[in-house]
Amino acid sequence: MKSIVLAEKPSVGRELARVLGCTKTGHGYSEGRDYIVTWALGHLVELADPRAYDEKYATWSLEHLPMLPEHMKHHVIGKTSRQFKTIIKLFRRPDVGNLIIATDAGREGELVARWIMRLGGWKGSVQRLWISSQTDSAIREGFRGLRPGRSTENLFRAAECRAEADWIIGLNISRALSCKHDARLSAGRVQTPTLAMIIAREREIAVFRPQSFWTVQADFGAFVGTWRDRNGQTHLASEEQARGLADKVAAAPGKIVELTVKEKSEPPPLAYDLTALQREANSRLDFSARKTLSVLQGLYERHKIATYPRTDSRYLTHDLVPTLPDRLRALSSGRYSAVAAKLLAGKLTPGKRLINDAGVRDHHAIIPTEEKADLSRLSGEEKALWDLIVRRFLAVLSAPYRYRSITIVTEAAGERFAARGTQTIQQGWKAHEAGESEEESGGELPAQPLKDHSRGDILKIRSTSVKQGFTRPPPRYTEGSLLSAMENAGRFIEDQNLRRSIAQGGLGTPATRAEIIEKLLSAYYIERRGRELSPTTRGTELLELVPEQLRSPELTARWEERLQCIASGSEKAEAFRADIRSNAVELVSLVKAGSAQYRPRNLSSTPCPLCGRMLMPVKDKKNRKKLVCYALSCGYEQSAEEHAGLSRRPSKREQATSRRLIDRYSDKSKETATFADLIKAAREKKDSS
Repeated sequence: MKSIVLAEKPSVGRELARVLGCTKTGHGYSEGRDYIVTWALGHLVELADPRAYDEKYATWSLEHLPMLPEHMKHHVIGKTSRQFKTIIKLFRRPDVGNLIIATDAGREGELVARWIMRLGGWKGSVQRLWISSQTDSAIREGFRGLRPGRSTENLFRAAECRAEADWIIGLNISRALSCKHDARLSAGRVQTPTLAMIIAREREIAVFRPQSFWTVQADFGAFVGTWRDRNGQTHLASEEQARGLADKVAAAPGKIVELTVKEKSEPPPLAYDLTALQREANSRLDFSARKTLSVLQGLYERHKIATYPRTDSRYLTHDLVPTLPDRLRALSSGRYSAVAAKLLAGKLTPGKRLINDAGVRDHHAIIPTEEKADLSRLSGEEKALWDLIVRRFLAVLSAPYRYRSITIVTEAAGERFAARGTQTIQQGWKAHEAGESEEESGGELPAQPLKDHSRGDILKIRSTSVKQGFTRPPPRYTEGSLLSAMENAGRFIEDQNLRRSIAQGGLGTPATRAEIIEKLLSAYYIERRGRELSPTTRGTELLELVPEQLRSPELTARWEERLQCIASGSEKAEAFRADIRSNAVELVSLVKAGSAQYRPRNLSSTPCPLCGRMLMPVKDKKNRKKLVCYALSCGYEQSAEEHAGLSRRPSKREQATSRRLIDRYSDKSKETATFADLIKAAREKKDSS
């Protein structure tokens, strides 16, 4: 009997088929002596639309809400139905008795496979391929150690609960808001609290009033000291006070009263998980979260030089330690060769900051594979992201950064001036990883080179300076800082006990956070301003209409924590499903009973050609200006860019709107006429006369 191997994508399926020796090809599959490899195209099956439960749901109406199906239905996605039929035929072959799930080794991959199996009626035995890299050796090793299918059933249950929660909460609340206010509005269990965080930050910035302060510095020749009081404060409240202090010490001799030298050690940074890599790529490469994931997926699938992308762990397990030399050898040519050779020449003894079995749930941190990278095959973006991954890998295997921290306090006329500097003892990991250490980057005192000095030395003040500064508002979120905020959503919860209880929870998962940001951009609730993310007027107006509990990260973080419990088997899926339905009832009731009115304030003077309402100016994901109609019953949109029609292709929504306009206002006559048509028309006119 043969085994069907179900991959998630054609590219992965073809690689599995090559390694397994499946050389006979058919439409949507490859076959060998022992295996038939086929594949999905991402999701082939999804939750059915509301209309599948009752025809009344085809019309959006408040009276039909909430929609709470007792059992969720599924349907095959139309554009991928041909591949689904191929898989069904393979399921029914008499020479097939086993199925190996080879979709991405995570929640979503499990969902892709199990829904196909459910709708396709698979009844045979099930095994699970679980690998963290796509190299030939990893694939062969994975097939030698296939897991029983039941080992990942809880992962599927968690993924299905997540999908159903998004359907039940998202569709019900979005329909309720849209129907209540006759506007195209959407809300969700993750996107709405994320939007709330962005708006909260914008409000902090709006109410912020900068406060001026002054600092005093004294130039002692070999170094510059900054005035600070006995409590370490360097800011003075008034210019008069600062200038008086500068005048007081200008002619006074300075005496070193404190000289502190401490040897410090800074351990290597943690390895990357997906969120950490997305933050770094946003900061250093100006990549969006989605772009980072897309480029990383290519390094994993096509080039096979990086491990599994959608991981939430920053650690490795003990069983990976013997593979580290091979991974370094794969880097032994090109720009990383010297560092890799140096590490291989020594003894690799990674500590607890890298090796931590308890810190790995499904997949370990993102590191290079044992496959040699052909840099000539990588695009510019792939090279840049690969460089970050390799440098971090070399850093985490390197020695700590060791240095001397030197602090000098010089007293003049009873006032104290402090200076800080460092002397490197061992460069360690900092030779491979860009960025400042915590010691170098922190504090009010700038680091500067300090030569040999002794306590009691008398120094002359060459000059003094008074500088004015201003307190700064909190910065707007970038995609990188927003990812951090989503990952650590517990920080935004006031209740201390609850904050501790969901310390491991967050908004969304590493795999879905980029998608949430893109949804907020697509719905025009936020927009990019350079690297910063700002809420739009539309986003702010929406948040005023959403029930309070859906705005808080508390509820969603609790849900994410419970989904993790379902995945680990410590909570039953049925209890979560019941609570989601109960919560949907409450949220819809709050929307129905709400007294808030949706009055868009940011409208243009251009009327909608379909309904006459004034169009709303927005920016799309690529920061292009558009005009859209906010009405639920309309949906018209057009570009607001000058000469846009000459330089770009209209979107599908714009094309559909154009067809509706033609249908409404056309006289139904032919748009063109041939010469024969004209002769025929002339004859008919002559005959009638």
